[in-house]
Amino acid sequence: MRKVKVKRKTHETEIEIALNLDGQGEYDIKTKISFLDHMLAQLAKHGLFDLQLKARGDLEVDIHHTNEDIGIALGQAFKKALGSKARLVRFGFAYSILDEAEARCVVDISGRAFLDINPLKKRLKGENYSFSYFHQFLRAFVHTAQISLHVDILKGDDFHHILESCFKALALSLRQACQKDKRKKGIPSTKGRIEA
Repeated sequence: MRKVKVKRKTHETEIEIALNLDGQGEYDIKTKISFLDHMLAQLAKHGLFDLQLKARGDLEVDIHHTNEDIGIALGQAFKKALGSKARLVRFGFAYSILDEAEARCVVDISGRAFLDINPLKKRLKGENYSFSYFHQFLRAFVHTAQISLHVDILKGDDFHHILESCFKALALSLRQACQKDKRKKGIPSTKGRIEA
């Protein structure tokens, strides 16, 4: 069973996560950042990850610390849940659309942290979330999960649609990469190990 619990506490945030990689897509997410809650629900639902996540943070300052620390804690949960990575599929890719928006994500559970988002729409934002916050969240996630992630925004005008397409594509690609393949033996690398 690839079930884990992770707690992260700093002077700025307090986060608790329960993650089951082999779940049914059930979720209970309360971060007090409503847009991020909605995006993480997409990740859980379409990735078939059971996710319970509670976060408290210094939102009176802004959402930066809470947003980034959730990415860190979620990355820690994924890394811990993946364990030795034996028989792991390792790679995953997916497209997702929402109305006019289309996104592609490619994942390598490589043991090396790398993030590429193309194009970087830094000025794009919604009412209470921005593309910069999305970038910060993903950077924190891939760094602690130690995965390589490429996100390509292929089409889109609406901020909500663009980010939701990205999160759905991420969910589907992670779901694929996190699966186990019975035909494989040992670690899925010619190096014999997956780490930096």
